[in-house]
Amino acid sequence: MRCPHLPEGFDFTDPDLLQDRVPYPEFARARQTAPVFWCPQPHGIAGFGDDGYWVVTRHADVKYVSTHPELFSSTTNTAVIRFNQNITREQIEVQRLIMLNMDPPEHTRVRQIVQRGFTPRAVRSLEDALRDRARRIVDTALAASEGHDSFDFVTNIAVELPLQAIAELIGVPQEDRAKIFDWSNKMAAYDDPEYAITEEIGAEAAMEIVSYAMNLAAARKECPAKDIVSTLVAAEGEGNLLADEFGFFVILLAVAGNETTRNAISHGMHAFLTHPDQWELYKRERPETTAEEIVRWATPVVSFQRTATQDTELGGQKIKAGDRVGLFYSSANNDPELFDDPERFDILRDPNPHLGFGGGGPHFCLGKSLAVLEINLIFNAIADALPNLTLAGDPRRLRSAWLNGIKELQVSP
Repeated sequence: MRCPHLPEGFDFTDPDLLQDRVPYPEFARARQTAPVFWCPQPHGIAGFGDDGYWVVTRHADVKYVSTHPELFSSTTNTAVIRFNQNITREQIEVQRLIMLNMDPPEHTRVRQIVQRGFTPRAVRSLEDALRDRARRIVDTALAASEGHDSFDFVTNIAVELPLQAIAELIGVPQEDRAKIFDWSNKMAAYDDPEYAITEEIGAEAAMEIVSYAMNLAAARKECPAKDIVSTLVAAEGEGNLLADEFGFFVILLAVAGNETTRNAISHGMHAFLTHPDQWELYKRERPETTAEEIVRWATPVVSFQRTATQDTELGGQKIKAGDRVGLFYSSANNDPELFDDPERFDILRDPNPHLGFGGGGPHFCLGKSLAVLEINLIFNAIADALPNLTLAGDPRRLRSAWLNGIKELQVSP
């Protein structure tokens, strides 16, 4: 069944579409008329050798799929809903080594190990250092803007704290953070012609990260330090990660932890500057509910996918074993069944049961507490040092099939 209220050929994973906008009106029509529907695609265009996928738009259905990994697999075709059509099956299957693309029980084993680095205590231990870094990042951006009418918020502010947080977390020397930034960009930006990144270059970047992380792990095994690397790899074979497993975990951090938080911060700043009443409210009260609303509003990952492990039913539709199922978080986070006036940016929104950190289940975002901390710290620093920031141009969006990314956002101090 196709959605009767969408144009023929409309595809929510079209990278040209997402470079232009997030299709909220089309999501609304789908939720109302065909909340689960089949989206046909030209054979193999997404890299999977099939002819389409199921679109899942309602909050309840996205959550159901997310919490039933026995019915909907992350491993079979990975969680990425659309690759370049030239990707090989072998390249897709290599990505199963990343925790995002694992199913229980393997996912359970790896997650139980890596979550040691994301306990509330571990995150709290980073707060003072990250607060200082947030202040320095904003102060540096302010100093660099002197004599200029505007500066790019993304490169000068939004990218820095997530990168520095990851470096702080896993013990990467700060002088190496630019390498991680470059490699993660190449992995995530293969659909954007401005970067001229091919699948091959993206794969090479992934291997660079793995190699770097494996060398870091080897150094910590030899000489442990007080960082997450030592915690995760120092006693291999005793419930710790092998060196290559740590390498693929760092890939996950570099993309899932870096790209998503960076884009949440960029979208959050744009939201504040286009909703000045909310910016004034934030500067005055700094409500604790702010970060959650920024993530709901931004929804940095538009969609992930699962693959049905058996014939089943969802939203009144019969799903066959082997069918791909697209989970559209951007739609779920604007579902009026859950959110009053979802098109309103409201930093006092509470409760806020958004799915910006995933739909629950085994793949709920491991780094949620760290991401919320980073968002709170950077906007506190901006409100203190750059309270009169204004927009100096429209955001330039990333061309991507599944990321809601901003490449550039010019602002005036």
